[in-house]
Amino acid sequence: MASHGEKLLGKFLERLQQNPNVRRGIGIALVAAILAGAGYFVFQMIPRQYTLTITGGEILGNRHFVAKAMQESAAEAGLTLRIKPTHGTFEGLEAVEAGTLDLALVQGGLEGNYPNVQHVATLAPELVHFLVRPEIRAVQDLKGKSINLGSKSGGTRVVAKQILGLSGLEEGIDYVEVNHGVDDIVGMRPERLPDAVVNVSFLPSYLADFLVKERGYRLLEMPFPSSLALRLGWVADGRILGYMYSISPPVPAADIKVVGVNLHLVANRNVDPKAVYKALEVLYSPTVASRLRMRLDEKNIALPSGYPLSDGTLAFMARNNPMLSAKLLDQAKSLFGLIMTSLSAFIVLWRWFSGQQSTEDKAFKGYVKQVGEIEREIRIIDLNENATEADIAALAARLSELKEKALKEYPSGMFKNDSVVDKLLAGIADTRRYLLAVRARVESRRAAAAAPAPERHVPVA
Repeated sequence: MASHGEKLLGKFLERLQQNPNVRRGIGIALVAAILAGAGYFVFQMIPRQYTLTITGGEILGNRHFVAKAMQESAAEAGLTLRIKPTHGTFEGLEAVEAGTLDLALVQGGLEGNYPNVQHVATLAPELVHFLVRPEIRAVQDLKGKSINLGSKSGGTRVVAKQILGLSGLEEGIDYVEVNHGVDDIVGMRPERLPDAVVNVSFLPSYLADFLVKERGYRLLEMPFPSSLALRLGWVADGRILGYMYSISPPVPAADIKVVGVNLHLVANRNVDPKAVYKALEVLYSPTVASRLRMRLDEKNIALPSGYPLSDGTLAFMARNNPMLSAKLLDQAKSLFGLIMTSLSAFIVLWRWFSGQQSTEDKAFKGYVKQVGEIEREIRIIDLNENATEADIAALAARLSELKEKALKEYPSGMFKNDSVVDKLLAGIADTRRYLLAVRARVESRRAAAAAPAPERHVPVA
């Protein structure tokens, strides 16, 4: 039944081959496919210019300064960043979720359902500053005071309330919450300022600098055990060095421990991964490091933020990986012999398209087909962990028989062209070398499996 089907297929192919219009149509289709593939490859190689929108929160905030540093460095990487200020992290997250913003710098420690938000990078911990009037010396002195926690749509408020709650202070009972933005605090008359202001920022904080030097505020150390970092994933240890904001009087007078909150860069899931990749090139560039006066450690890029990793981030993380891993190299070796046989098949195909089909061609195609089948079986054995020497020996015998048959037919005039015989024998020789390489790997695996396991020394009690 199978042989009858092969005969019918052979007759059909012969009819196609004898029709010049069919051959021409197939040839044009193949050339078009090759040109389309080459065109797509060239198109992917052309440098692109991307435009993304980004927010760093309020204009006077620390994150806006980071976004500004990225914007000024982005043009060199073929990226245009347009900054759109927002009032707090939650507003930024909602804009990214809705797709009205591409990127946002947001703080950790927040919860919410944002299925369209993806993690791009974790930059570094921002430090939580508790700036207080001079008469406030300890946490308990905040009782009965007004504390500015920032915008109600901001992440600072969420983090500050957790810290105050863990310090034994409850909103509405122990303190009065007020919600002024950074620009409001800066423009407010001194006598109307709240008793304490919470600000989350890198060092130095612009708002802390202003309140210390212009309004006489000081920094309050908030006791926060490191063990809480195990319970609260967003907590990082932080320290503000003595004299950071003032030398006379010293503010702070000595190094103080504070809570750190990781700063994340997030993106809408529909942003082109290549654009995200370029944004990361900008973020970790020497130019941005120089403008921020701090080095962002790329090792922290995937520190969890609660959002899935962007494809652009995965590509950026993999950019330094070797192009050929050991596994890929081994597979390349396994396919080498098959590729060589395919080259011979291309020659046969060329003759088919040219309309020249001789007895010599048919015989050569038959031999090539048998060599290809042996190649396929060798590859199966190479990938089979349980392959045996008998399997390899059987294939070696088939190769020998094939070579012997071809040499016997050569004197009979079956192959009139010596180059055809040379190509066939070369293909058989390549397949035999491939088989020998597979045999070596099979023997190596068998030896490794048979090797005794190393003895384990159990210490005597």
